[in-house]
Amino acid sequence: MVIASELRPGMVIRFEGQVYKVLDVDSKAGAAKMGGVVKASLSNLRTARLLEHHFRPQERLEDLELERHNMEFLFSGDDGVTFMNPVTFEQVEIARDMIGPAEKFLTPEMELPIEFFEGKPVSIVLPQIVEAKIETTAPPIHAQQDSAFKEATLENGLEIKVPLFIRSGEMVRVEVRTGKYVDRVRVEKKRGA
Repeated sequence: MVIASELRPGMVIRFEGQVYKVLDVDSKAGAAKMGGVVKASLSNLRTARLLEHHFRPQERLEDLELERHNMEFLFSGDDGVTFMNPVTFEQVEIARDMIGPAEKFLTPEMELPIEFFEGKPVSIVLPQIVEAKIETTAPPIHAQQDSAFKEATLENGLEIKVPLFIRSGEMVRVEVRTGKYVDRVRVEKKRGA
């Protein structure tokens, strides 16, 4: 059991007979005779429906454990994305909507933690930032302003905006959730002997 004031993002709870993953929590302290409130954004693990609910801070909730397994990405199919447990070789297909736009950043043999509840995959733990290669973009321009951007296409086909100094073939870091450019990957030059 956990009390509502102890809720944290990523926890899984049973509430009104349904199983939810906590996405976000906002606690407000009470004033005078008014009690505090804990506002939680929840995602139903079976239906993926979102729920905003207000709990009393001392309200007791049943917290549940998720199993977490590192799984290797194999391929994307028509119905979903297939991962394999590298230890047991068991394959699991995950619905495309569980991954969202991050699917474009999956590469063969990439290992990601997948969370299971009662033997079924319920969420995938995606990296916040990935490295990707620029396939095509306009020639680099070295301008005085750092805030100017141009269109670029990554090798996975995703189009993003990058600074003017980036050239085709360079590696960049991209935020997975938003698909935004973060920075350029610096390559150490080897000094010859």
